[in-house]
Amino acid sequence: MAREPGVWLSSPARVRELSRAWRARGERIAFVPTMGYLHDGHLSLVERAARSAKRVVVSVFVNPLQFEARADLASYPRDLAGDRRLLGQARVDAVFAPSAAAFYRPANVTRVAVTGIGERLEGAYRPGHFTGVATVVTKLLHVVEPDQLWLGQKDAQQVALLTRMVEDLDLAVDVRVGPTVREADGLAMSSRNARLTVRERAQAPLLFAALQAGRASLLARGAGPLARRVLAAERAMRAVIARAPLARLDYARLVDAKTFDAPGPGTRAGLLVVAARFPSARLIDNLKVSLGPAR
Repeated sequence: MAREPGVWLSSPARVRELSRAWRARGERIAFVPTMGYLHDGHLSLVERAARSAKRVVVSVFVNPLQFEARADLASYPRDLAGDRRLLGQARVDAVFAPSAAAFYRPANVTRVAVTGIGERLEGAYRPGHFTGVATVVTKLLHVVEPDQLWLGQKDAQQVALLTRMVEDLDLAVDVRVGPTVREADGLAMSSRNARLTVRERAQAPLLFAALQAGRASLLARGAGPLARRVLAAERAMRAVIARAPLARLDYARLVDAKTFDAPGPGTRAGLLVVAARFPSARLIDNLKVSLGPAR
């Protein structure tokens, strides 16, 4: 059967009905959750999803549960017309774009929380954020019932948290992760980049430069004790961010890529993570590193 031309739906029941009809025909479904204001990073996930499954569903929903401040929710960038245009050109079968009132029943009280991962770094700086993320993704998975859930590496802590949630709750979905998509100067693509002023945008690539400096430090000190290598890498990242006068550093850390704990002797997959606040937007980025045995 030919691919349907990106039907837009707001009813959870209609999305579930469509998904079950595809599954009844043996067609695999890939799902890409987004909050809209789409960019090439989102579209790269859609492309990967289209190569891996017969059907692709994308959600466009600014989730109020993951915003601590009403002002941040209100100012989150939106461009539904642009999203429609971009998704109309992509290989998408259905777009689920509900209203908050339709998706969350009045006085809803049920939340999904992932302890540990959800309380560190971003979880500490944005209280309640990851509970909102876990809750909305759980609801979306129950609506779409996909075979695959596609996430972006740029939001690495969110990837780790949702992967753990899927494992712990035995959800029947395969988590797939697409690489971070960057601008030519290294800045990770993000909907929040649109908020940056000209001066802020000029300094924002220092986040990626900081990650590269941290990785270089680890490689240069590969034969030293892990604790010393970690401290040196974090120092190197902070030094680079200090060159951005408009940025206020929240953290520059090296963590275990799965748990977001401090790396220990058994850690092999590490992650350099950085978050900085500019006057107009808060940005995050990360870079994978190997912490294998010293040679």
